[in-house]
Amino acid sequence: MKAAQWDPTQKKIVVNELPIPEPGENQFLVKMASASLCHSDLMAIEAPRTDPVTIGHEGVGFVTKLHPSTVGKGFKEGDTVGFLYIIGCCFECEGCQIHNLSCSSGKQLLQGFTTDGFLAEYALVDYHNAVILPNNLDIKKAAPIFCAGITAFHSVDSCELKPGDWLGVIGCGGLGQLATQYAKAMGYHVVGIDINDDILEQCKLQGADAIFNSMANKTYVEELLKLTGGGVRAAAVFSNADAAYAGAPQIIKNGGVLMVVGLPHNPLKISSMDLALGKYRIKAESTSIPQRMSKAVEFTAKHNIQPEVEMRTGLEEVQNMVDNMMRGKSIKRMAVVF
Repeated sequence: MKAAQWDPTQKKIVVNELPIPEPGENQFLVKMASASLCHSDLMAIEAPRTDPVTIGHEGVGFVTKLHPSTVGKGFKEGDTVGFLYIIGCCFECEGCQIHNLSCSSGKQLLQGFTTDGFLAEYALVDYHNAVILPNNLDIKKAAPIFCAGITAFHSVDSCELKPGDWLGVIGCGGLGQLATQYAKAMGYHVVGIDINDDILEQCKLQGADAIFNSMANKTYVEELLKLTGGGVRAAAVFSNADAAYAGAPQIIKNGGVLMVVGLPHNPLKISSMDLALGKYRIKAESTSIPQRMSKAVEFTAKHNIQPEVEMRTGLEEVQNMVDNMMRGKSIKRMAVVF
């Protein structure tokens, strides 16, 4: 099979020929239908390593071969599935009920980061991580749902909002655009904040009620506060920029929520006095654990939420996808369709 691998020696993506893997305990083999690129994949590229690794942790495909241990677990050959990407964990311990990277076994691996991922013609999937893909979701566009979409859903769903409340989406790339769709489906008003006008316009197309360029518009805070009647009830930060987090508290109503999603390189600078005075509360979300996945996928299908995806043909496109993402030229999700 072909696989798009980051080669640390050549410092680039190389399409290599690899043996099709055999499923082990709790695994089945998936013929990939689509796999998308996420900003987090750049971490796999930046991480120190000596051996090539197949990148990509967002994917959907067809079950083609089951290990005997997965028989009777709800899957069969030919099923169309989406899946998460942490393997090797037990999925049962106290740590795994919080996040699978906290598994007490210490054997957890991140597909696309510490072991091979999904930008390949075939991939291994742990059945704990998989769900049957609803029929109304376009399999060619569905890959981003199984990281970005689930993360975006959790982040909006956990903001403690009521219909009619305002949500601030800070960072309106792929995650922010999906969060906008989820928020509108839940009955919330959305204001998008970014520094890229093209990305903001894309967010507007996804349903944002208002958009602000926080770099170009020096009075955006005052305008936003007036528009929202004093601020948003929650601000979800999908950007990894320090400035995005620095600016978030000033647009949140007293007692509102700062939702942490984007992962800056530097620690967050948070005012303990603001927290003590109850000006806002801090929560955080991620892709989370497989037990929470079905709610997100069912909501996505029920409301026909589809990621905006720039589709590519051939793994040879992955290097260009990475280049565009690194240069800030991608305004929507990018995926390889097999």
